[in-house]
Amino acid sequence: MRHVRPISILAALTIATSAIAMSAYASEPTVPPVPPVFPAEGKIKYVPRDSILEFKALPEYHEPGWVTDKFVKTGKLPPVKDRLPKEPLVFKTGNMPDGIGVYGDTLRHVIGGRPEGWNYGAGQTQGWGGIDIGLSECLTRTAPLFQVEAKDTEPLPNLAKSWEWSPDGHKLTMHLIQGAKWSDGVPFNADDIMFYWEDEVIDPNVSPLGGGASPEAFGDGTTLKKIDDYTIEWTFKDAFPKQYLYTMAYPNFCPGPSHILKPQHPKYSKNTYDQFKNAFPPEYMNIPVMGAWVPVEYRSDDIIVLRRNPYYWKVDEKGNQLPYLNELHYKLSTWADRDVQAVAGSGDLSNLEQPENFVASLKRAAQPDAPARLAFGPRLIGYNLQMNFSANGWGNPDARGQAIRELNRNEDFRKAVTMALDRKAIGDSLVKGPFTAIYPGGLSSGTSFYDRNSTVYYPFDLAGAKAELAKAGLKDTDGDGIVNFPAGVAGGKNVEITLLVSNDYTTDKSLAEGVVAQMEKLGLRVIINALDGPKRDDANYSGRFDWMVRRNSTELASVVQNTEQLAPVGPRTSWNHRAPESGQLDLMPFEKEMVDIVNKFATTQNSDERVALMKQYQKLSTEHLYNIGLTEYPGALIINKRFSNVPPGTPIFMFNWAEDSIIRERLWVAADKQGKYELFPEQLPGAPGSSGPIN
Repeated sequence: MRHVRPISILAALTIATSAIAMSAYASEPTVPPVPPVFPAEGKIKYVPRDSILEFKALPEYHEPGWVTDKFVKTGKLPPVKDRLPKEPLVFKTGNMPDGIGVYGDTLRHVIGGRPEGWNYGAGQTQGWGGIDIGLSECLTRTAPLFQVEAKDTEPLPNLAKSWEWSPDGHKLTMHLIQGAKWSDGVPFNADDIMFYWEDEVIDPNVSPLGGGASPEAFGDGTTLKKIDDYTIEWTFKDAFPKQYLYTMAYPNFCPGPSHILKPQHPKYSKNTYDQFKNAFPPEYMNIPVMGAWVPVEYRSDDIIVLRRNPYYWKVDEKGNQLPYLNELHYKLSTWADRDVQAVAGSGDLSNLEQPENFVASLKRAAQPDAPARLAFGPRLIGYNLQMNFSANGWGNPDARGQAIRELNRNEDFRKAVTMALDRKAIGDSLVKGPFTAIYPGGLSSGTSFYDRNSTVYYPFDLAGAKAELAKAGLKDTDGDGIVNFPAGVAGGKNVEITLLVSNDYTTDKSLAEGVVAQMEKLGLRVIINALDGPKRDDANYSGRFDWMVRRNSTELASVVQNTEQLAPVGPRTSWNHRAPESGQLDLMPFEKEMVDIVNKFATTQNSDERVALMKQYQKLSTEHLYNIGLTEYPGALIINKRFSNVPPGTPIFMFNWAEDSIIRERLWVAADKQGKYELFPEQLPGAPGSSGPIN
């Protein structure tokens, strides 16, 4: 890997001017400008897929000495070999950048979210920022695939240790890891998988967190059944739909502890669905997990503390039970503060994704005594303006809201909006220099499936935009500078649009304010509805919005992850076009074409055909403005220099977030660099629902 000195990077960024060759303003669509060269981009070291992990028994196993002394020798825990599966998941040393680690220390996070509770499968956020990734394990795993060559890319095994297809490709038999246990010592088996599938994913009254955990995300008509305690069988309508292996990774197929959850489910109790969802509030400690750490302390608006899982089922090649780190902290602050503390050294990890902090962070990282290292990845962070296309009742809109949705479905109206956006100004308002790039929408320019020549870009042209607005039937009939609905529609009043935006991120709000200002010049009044994380997600999922500013998810960054979210292939897969309860999708013609393309992509095994299909998708999506791009830019991973085993070139967001890409259970800190940060040293999680850890 070629290393660029931080001071050289900073100098290059400081003197860089925008290399974007702006097209002359015109109404005719074209291809987007070539993004400016970005000198700080890190380089990924590619490895074979099978060099990362395997499942096998080892001659002996080890654990931290204090666990043996305080818990095994006193009879509180079985020996480590009896707590591990017969064949644990083994991380291979050759794929560890710094090799076998040592035990000890703490990874200190700072997050801006707040936990709703621990019932992930019923739709509760744990606060984001990596908490759910640390607690959850899924059938397959995709985040580390950023280091695997595209031709070798297929999800890694995880809870499902292996699988095989039937000769006709319609059945997939998965073999689960045998002998693994939840953090409270209860065996994990197929009953946990089936509870998640039958009582959460396909129960219409439950909406698991993740957005793509819906029946249609796994294919129309798909069924799942238990063969035995460690074998499950999928049946698909299409042959060899290997795409769904990606959907079985985080965040869409991460089962919870059925022995704890099932007694609270309405099917098996007198609870309502709301009572089921809220049965495990943030104060409920020691929730059983399959992840490497367990929540043992929660202090409202202060901190969440996780301690090592004594039953974790992964080891290194010397038989050391993982994780190496004993404790994780999640300080409840703001997302902007996460960057500040990581750069300052009072936090250990941050996904630097708010461009307003880029320059200051680079300056600090360039100093010789900087506690953290900072590495930028490709431009995989993009923002879209998404319009609610559901004109059939999703979200129960009033007359004004329904009229806006009809406008959203008018292509002349969408062209007016996209042509009124000065994307160069939008990017520069966030950060100067070669960070941001003009982004028309559709696939991220950082993904291997991106094709610039298949991307349709409507350049900034305010006069042309106003002409398109007139074609859509909108005129300023009362002379106040804002166009009115036609007579007989929403009372002929001014066209007012509510713009849903996350209140948690400065970038999101800055972009929303830019949209408001530029739409006012067009003649549209846009009113911001800024909501905190869970409320914002609820408004999105329930359809209570006209427009929203939304940061791109994995489907636009990797394409192969959560692909079903690229189009409304089912009533609940799209972010901005869903069906109401017991209703049908009202797809526009180009959406129907997109759905066909996405369904073909999900089932074809021909690499050339997949590339061709995504070119077709990109042209349809950008030409018809399925989503309207605002800007895109790279992110940077900030991590304290004391940590070892961080893969080179780790992107903060590709298949998933960096918290999973770095494989946290393998992180370690050399003994002479370890700090005294543990709040509960030499303690382990207690019984489910009990307060705090035990010693």
